[in-house]
Amino acid sequence: MLALVLDTSSAAVTAGLVEFADGADPVVLAERVTVDARAHAEQLTPSLRACLAEAGVGIADLSAVVAGLGPGPFTGLRVGLMTAAALADATGRPGYGVCSLDAIAAAHPEREDLLVAGDARRKEVYWARYRHGGRIGEPAVSKPAELVTEPGGGLVGGTPAMAGAGARLYADILGLPLLAGDYPGVAGLAACAAGRVLNRAPGEALTPLYLRRPDAVAPAARKPVGT
Repeated sequence: MLALVLDTSSAAVTAGLVEFADGADPVVLAERVTVDARAHAEQLTPSLRACLAEAGVGIADLSAVVAGLGPGPFTGLRVGLMTAAALADATGRPGYGVCSLDAIAAAHPEREDLLVAGDARRKEVYWARYRHGGRIGEPAVSKPAELVTEPGGGLVGGTPAMAGAGARLYADILGLPLLAGDYPGVAGLAACAAGRVLNRAPGEALTPLYLRRPDAVAPAARKPVGT
C-alpha cells in the first residue's frame, strides 16, 4: 500500500511517498523537505510530483493520503491540508490527519519524558508533552517562559528532553537537552497513521489545529450614521 504524506505546519514544506505492509514499519520511498516559511504554495506541488517521479508511481497508485494537521500558522498549514483533501477527493482515497507534533515525537519513542515544541512565531511555541511516544494531553500554545512554570508544562521523571524548532529556538529558556528533529518528518507522520492505513479505516475530515484565531478577520459591520 502506498500513501502520499504531506506537512506544511512549520517552516518546512514536506512531501513523501511511503509504502505500508502488514507486520513491517513504513518504508519511505521518496522524500522532499524544503525549509522556507514563505514558499509553502510554491514548493509543495513540485515536491510531491518529484516524490512520485522518483518512486515511479502515479496518483492513481495511491491507497491513502496522510497530512500533518498542525498546530501551525494559518496560511502555511492551509496549503498542505487543502492539497491533501483535494487529492483524496479526486482519487477517492481516504485522507488521514496526524498532529504534527506527534510526528516529531514518533522519532523518539524511547524517551520517557519528552517536550515537543514548534515555533509559533510571536515569541511563542506550539507544544505538547509525550511519554514513550504517546501524547499527554492536548497541544497548546504558550510563551516559552510561561511553559516552564505552567502546571503540567514542566517535565518531571525519567530523563526529560525536548525536540522541535521551537525547542531549538528557545533552548536557553526551556533548559532541557535538545534532541534531533526540528520539523515533522515523513517517517514520523507515516508511523502515526500506519494503523489506519493498514486497516483501511474510513477517511477523515482534515481539520487543522490552529490554536489561534487567524490574523486576518472580516471587517465589522459599519455602524449606521445618525441623522
